[in-house]
Amino acid sequence: MKTHAVLLEKPEHIALSSIDLTAPEDDDVVVDIEWSGISTGTERLLWNGRMPVFPGMGYPLVPGYEAVGRVREAGSASGLERGQRVFVPGAQCFGEIRGIFGGSAARLVVPRERVVPVAAEQGEQAVLLALAATAFHAIDANGGEPPDLIVGHGVLGRLLARLTLARGGAAPVVWECDRARAAGACGYSVVNPDDDPRHNYRSIYDVSGDASMLNTLIGRLERGGEIVLAGFYAKPLSFVFAPAFIREARIRVAAEWAPPDLTAVNSLVESGRLSLADLITHRQDAEQADQAYRTAFADPDCLKMILDWRSFS
Repeated sequence: MKTHAVLLEKPEHIALSSIDLTAPEDDDVVVDIEWSGISTGTERLLWNGRMPVFPGMGYPLVPGYEAVGRVREAGSASGLERGQRVFVPGAQCFGEIRGIFGGSAARLVVPRERVVPVAAEQGEQAVLLALAATAFHAIDANGGEPPDLIVGHGVLGRLLARLTLARGGAAPVVWECDRARAAGACGYSVVNPDDDPRHNYRSIYDVSGDASMLNTLIGRLERGGEIVLAGFYAKPLSFVFAPAFIREARIRVAAEWAPPDLTAVNSLVESGRLSLADLITHRQDAEQADQAYRTAFADPDCLKMILDWRSFS
């Protein structure tokens, strides 16, 4: 069995290639992908070659961890039915080609436990479940407090704000320097940091990925406040000790989501408490994957780009 997949051959070289798929085993599910998302965080670092080295890293690779499709084949013990819509957080089914994270393909072979059934009406918006789970994990892990300041009004920042409100928290403030990206808030305020006089934030969540922001954020904390690093940082982070000492600042790193986080946000979406609307701004047929990736990383108006794989079904 073969599939068409996005192949990142080396930094800044994307191709749509025909690749052999690993044969499914008894506990695997075969999924025909409808849409996959492009991450402007981790995938940007893979694309430009700035991703820090970690196990499994290397080229060529199939990127992507935000895929939605329909079940093509599933064993009787899987509990899934042919045609059922599912979310797939990536796959490793391409033989010797690295699957980091392996979701940008027309067809995937995935262990049943990694597949999450979603309501059919979620459609393309279901690609956002991984980012929503990332936001949920950042708030929920280790007894964290919800943010009263969020740095960055991209998709992850918006989801953090929406989740805070959906779970009954007070409306956070969001910092955003780009005027175009400041639009789209619902139930919370977005301000330029230069226009914000406040210096007593209890819980600051940074999703900017800007390693140079840490000293600024420490200066905005109240005593005993916490900074949550919820972005992905290619450069080393450092800070001046004295201001952090005076405030007894706490710094926490939020790692990737876990399966219970995905289940939780899927329930919030299906119940109507969390909306994923108005976050996907750009769509491209998967045959134009190279242009889609360049647009996702270079166009400031692009909040979220998704690839449409339905022509390969």
